[in-house]
Amino acid sequence: MSRQFTLSSGALRAEITERAAALRVLRRGERDLVTSWPADGAIPCYSGTLLAPWPNRVGGASYSFAGRAHRLPVNEEDRGNALHGLVAEVAWEAVEDGRDHVRLAHTITPVPGYPFTLALQVLYTLAPEGLTTTLTAQNLGEEAAPYGCGPHPWLLAGGDVEEYELHLPAGRVLLVDEALLPRSLEDVSATPYDFRTARVVGATAVDHAFTGLVPEDDGLAGVRVRGPEGGVGIRWEAAAMPWVQVCTGTGLDHAGLAVEPMTCPPDAFNSGTDLIVLQPGEKAEHSWTIFPC
Repeated sequence: MSRQFTLSSGALRAEITERAAALRVLRRGERDLVTSWPADGAIPCYSGTLLAPWPNRVGGASYSFAGRAHRLPVNEEDRGNALHGLVAEVAWEAVEDGRDHVRLAHTITPVPGYPFTLALQVLYTLAPEGLTTTLTAQNLGEEAAPYGCGPHPWLLAGGDVEEYELHLPAGRVLLVDEALLPRSLEDVSATPYDFRTARVVGATAVDHAFTGLVPEDDGLAGVRVRGPEGGVGIRWEAAAMPWVQVCTGTGLDHAGLAVEPMTCPPDAFNSGTDLIVLQPGEKAEHSWTIFPC
């Protein structure tokens, strides 16, 4: 079994595993803030994993970069896409740990469809106010590499997702086709997905990327949910991660609401939208914080 690391600060406790460098547990007292899973069990629906070197999907598991065509393994077989990057199941190595923090590392080496080398480090830091995750990627190769990232927590507020009140201050939503690939970017006011004013999710099935994020007074974007057991939110710098995927899990046997800040939208390896291109030796760093509210 992979090594587990328990962090504590005030009333908060987090458990991080070397498997996928995943956030396995986050609790305030006896209340779960994210969907958890057994240390020796399967990771359900990417719960708590990191998404890199791309979040979301690469359509048809193929793309072109710098004049070369690349073909990735298909891991979303029903849609024929490459889903959620290359590190959501791999072993990471803890390189530093303490009572309230742990740092893990993993190097992506060239594989079919991604012939690039990236050194990844993730730092989890727990404070009484919440859990902050910082993911850093550095291009160790001799040529530029395409890159994007994000987390995949499922936020819990007790009861069913249909009961949750969702506040999602985003002005535009990316409508998708049957393969969940981009079709058109629309103003949320013309869709069922306008949660700029907090409202109950109800029967609205959501599995979409949003942008046009409206920062809060401190300049950070934030998404919050509130349910029978209280509230939980996630905050990040909108300029660095201008997209967020929200998924109600409709049709899945899974608890919680997925809220995934992203550096780029679905299929960015093909569209180029907000795609990060890491030059040799260049680093990219992104952070987000999950907190009770």
